[in-house]
Amino acid sequence: MQTSETGSDTGSTVTLQTSVASQAAVPTQVVQQVPVQQQDLDRVQQVQTVQQVQHVYPAQVQYVEGSDTVYTNGAIRTTTYPYTETQMYSQNTGGNYFDTQGSSAQIEMAIETLQKSDGLSTHRSSLLNSHLQWLLDNYETAEGVSLPRSTLYNHYLRHCQEHKLDPVNAASFGKLIRGNSKYHYYGIRVKPDSPLNRLQEDMQYMAMRQQPMQQKQRYKPMQKVDGVADGFTGSGQQTGTSVEQTVIAQSQHHQQFLDASRALPEFGEVEISSLPDGTTFEDIKSLQSLYREHCEAILDVVVNLQFSLIEKLWQTFWRYSPSTPADGTTITESSNLSEIESRLPKAKLITLCKHESILKWMCNCDHGMYQALVEILIPDVLRPIPSALTQAIRNFAKSLEGWLSNAMNNIPQRMIQTKVAAVSAFAQTLRRYTSLNHLAQAARAVLQNTSQINQMLNDLNRVDFANVQEQASWVCQCDDNMVQRLETDFKMTLQQQSTLEQWAAWLDNVMMQALKPYEGRPSFPKAARQFLLKWSFYSSMVIRDLTLRSAASFGSFHLIRLLYDEYMFYLVEHRVAQATGETPIAVMGEVREAKRAKTHRAF
Repeated sequence: MQTSETGSDTGSTVTLQTSVASQAAVPTQVVQQVPVQQQDLDRVQQVQTVQQVQHVYPAQVQYVEGSDTVYTNGAIRTTTYPYTETQMYSQNTGGNYFDTQGSSAQIEMAIETLQKSDGLSTHRSSLLNSHLQWLLDNYETAEGVSLPRSTLYNHYLRHCQEHKLDPVNAASFGKLIRGNSKYHYYGIRVKPDSPLNRLQEDMQYMAMRQQPMQQKQRYKPMQKVDGVADGFTGSGQQTGTSVEQTVIAQSQHHQQFLDASRALPEFGEVEISSLPDGTTFEDIKSLQSLYREHCEAILDVVVNLQFSLIEKLWQTFWRYSPSTPADGTTITESSNLSEIESRLPKAKLITLCKHESILKWMCNCDHGMYQALVEILIPDVLRPIPSALTQAIRNFAKSLEGWLSNAMNNIPQRMIQTKVAAVSAFAQTLRRYTSLNHLAQAARAVLQNTSQINQMLNDLNRVDFANVQEQASWVCQCDDNMVQRLETDFKMTLQQQSTLEQWAAWLDNVMMQALKPYEGRPSFPKAARQFLLKWSFYSSMVIRDLTLRSAASFGSFHLIRLLYDEYMFYLVEHRVAQATGETPIAVMGEVREAKRAKTHRAF
């Protein structure tokens, strides 16, 4: 439940520059107008004319693929999509932003109110004057965003330190900006051109690597691995400095975007009729127990955003030994893993890895674990994710296959293929979902823009849908009535200026209606794949018509089409998994495993 900050009712507030029009029905209004009497209205202008923004700030929608470089606001790669930003979000000159330079009267009134309520001295008032101006220079209001109070206050402390100013305490500072949450300011963000953006990105990025582990470590042998425990308590140890406090605050902010309540599913028992030579049922029980502990350790590491430690966990479990050790010792010797070796010697582990029942059991375990990790990292594909967290997830996904293949260098090839197929499906899912999230945030601004929606409706009404249906019918063989109904529903939903979440519900309903005749049939997965192909082909025909007509809103339609295609894939993937009783990771993993097996047979 959201709670207002204690004492905030007596404080004064200051209006920040507004970048996106606020909706009257939204209950989370954060930045309130400076309270003024009727006779003061001539002295302080409170009316804001907010333009309908057609620009998406890169800080809201960017993601980074590849290197560890941290991209600041405005540095988003221009090759992400084939259209230009200006073509899609041309700036409307009809509206005006709220001018922060003309808000000196508001600052004076805020200081005066605080002076009366808190008994501030004249010197203290002049300090608050500079503090408020700093807020106006670096922050603005916007829809659909939030900022942790601790983050904003840490920015403020740094500002005071750099300019040798005496900071006010957190309670007094909170009175300058009112919020309806105890921990967050909803509707406030750093301005795109503020130097705080670089600081914020750096702190978020550092948080990925320096946060101490907060949850109980459930994998006891892991604590003995050289460097792993140090990764939790050494490099991430707090020293009390403001920078590291900011790091911890940012990391805690990132963890709020995760779903840490997810637990590993039950792995089940190994179904085996005959034991491999040289092994016993106790060895199989040891393998089950060790692998469960290993997967729980991976989950703990992911929840605490210590992605790089997963490579060490894999090396530990699979008893990784380099072909040419630098110091003549193996990872087992240097890490003191005698406990693991005593529970299941490596020779027996290799023998068990050749058995088909063990392969199948471990593959099922991996699918369940990776699905849990996906739901932890991206619990809602439509909810905004901080850019630094998105970057870390994508870089993590890029490294997974290489880490695992390297750690299993002395394991039977069949087991490596099974494990790599599962982790590849996991990595691909992370890439797809972060891309989907990126598209969702870019499209959200378009769907909230009235003038853009009107232009899209005008352009869509010029499309010859009869001709589109005639051309697509030979390939899609769709029912004409169903296509007509979809066209009508799409236009109506667009005209109603539906939110992104309402569009998501509409897409889900379209998918359910199209696949309803195939429910409960073995042909359901094939029918679902055919539906995806038909959906993509038909939408491409509509985009083609818009292109030939040089539609002014082509860029917006292209973005919407990319989002809806990707989200429809997401919906179908989960619906097929539900129908087959498997996880979405397993559905994708089976395709990759079949492809690898086919390639292997070809050679």
